[in-house]
Amino acid sequence: MELSKPRGTRDFLFEEMKQRKQVESTLKKVFETYAYQEIKTPLFEDLSLFTMKSGEEIVDQLYNFKDKSERELTLRPEITAPVARLFMNEMQKSPKPIKMYYYGSCFRYERPQKGRYRQFWQFGCEMIGGKTPEADAEVIAMASHSLEELGLDGYEIHVGHLGILRGLLKEAKVKGKDQDQIMALIDKGDEFGLQNYLNKVEIDEKTTGILLMIIEMKGGVEILDEVRQQISDKKLVLEALDEFSALLKTLGDFGIDKIGDKENNNVVINLGIARGLDYYSGMVFEVYVPRLGAQKQICGGGTYNLIETFGGEKIESTGFAFGFDRLINALIYEEKIKDISGATDVFVAPISDATRPKSFEIAQKLRNSGISTEVDLARRKFKKILSFANHLKARYVILVGERDLLEGKVTVKDMDTGNQESIPVDDILDHVLKAI
Repeated sequence: MELSKPRGTRDFLFEEMKQRKQVESTLKKVFETYAYQEIKTPLFEDLSLFTMKSGEEIVDQLYNFKDKSERELTLRPEITAPVARLFMNEMQKSPKPIKMYYYGSCFRYERPQKGRYRQFWQFGCEMIGGKTPEADAEVIAMASHSLEELGLDGYEIHVGHLGILRGLLKEAKVKGKDQDQIMALIDKGDEFGLQNYLNKVEIDEKTTGILLMIIEMKGGVEILDEVRQQISDKKLVLEALDEFSALLKTLGDFGIDKIGDKENNNVVINLGIARGLDYYSGMVFEVYVPRLGAQKQICGGGTYNLIETFGGEKIESTGFAFGFDRLINALIYEEKIKDISGATDVFVAPISDATRPKSFEIAQKLRNSGISTEVDLARRKFKKILSFANHLKARYVILVGERDLLEGKVTVKDMDTGNQESIPVDDILDHVLKAI
């Protein structure tokens, strides 16, 4: 019987895990500097949590099942809904805003393809109860800060506001479900389908023209003036534009200015960003790495009111999630996490059976001081010991020989330079701490 991993999943070996842990650690550090705290939610939830959020049609994309008590459960396809459920269960009376972040795997039953797997990872955050331009601006600033800390080049943060498109459709008397479908088609970039649907719902020609113009608009703050000229009689759109303008001004206070100037900034206004679900209510943004082609989007976020959809209070949330796998791909593509040191700082090599007890004593002394240390446990010959230490990418090898021990010393070999020196056993810890 041939054992293989399930379709659409991956095994991560040592080097890959080091890369992923490096990125995870950097993101956690940045998020915590913005006063976010980490949470964990279950890998599986009640199926209804996701059908309430996204509709019954999402079931075809889920790993759903019944447990032994006939409860309908599913592996989580994303983590925003579980966070909303957590808030309703545990945190409704907590002072707001509440800042939390998460990192974990999600599951979707989709056809595997390049950059898309059935098990994937998200690293994201939610700020619950922070519906202000300041809250939106800080979230965008944190996403930008994260990418700067990772050293990623060539990324673009595209920022939009759903109130502009929604307001235009409401002014044209387009009903809720039709609005959602139009927004979904815009989100997919389906120009043919969008044009057909606009004809179907019989939107007036002027509104259709304005809508098609707006969704193509990208650039700096000047494009908002162009929109104002086209919709001077549409109150809801003007209100959304005012709200969006306040956000853009506040971004400057967070160090993000010159929006639309690619020479000096990587933030672009993009009025074509849409969401097909009606609980998204305001600011939206996405992060692209254009050189990745079809898999260029590595992050998505925005402001929404999911808690009310679940029967809770009307409270705005703002958040985003990095597609962790795509983020890793972008960093590897740019060789930002290519050089990962070995897991072992020191390899302790007993030269003979008689020196094994002292070798184990030295290894434990180093480990107790937080130094990553391996010691030969397989009773290898001297040549094979050095070969194995090299395989582990150990920076230093401590050779423990009988003759050296009689003099109270050991030999320390630098595996990069090949240099070696004799060090008193009592000084070995200080010597290694200085060397690494």
